[in-house]
Amino acid sequence: MATKLDIKGKWNEVKGKLKQKYGELTDDDLMFTSGKEDELYGRLQQKLGKTKEEVRKLIEDI
Repeated sequence: MATKLDIKGKWNEVKGKLKQKYGELTDDDLMFTSGKEDELYGRLQQKLGKTKEEVRKLIEDI
């Protein structure tokens, strides 16, 4: 399981892969701000129609 620090450290790579897989995602959707991970998950949940756990797993699997 990826930690918040792991996600922050490789966020640009993760962001690029998410944009390739889900073309409807914008830079605003994928904006990562330290301490505001829940906001990021919420934006992705709304945009992709997935649960918070599904979004977390999606990010961790990249």
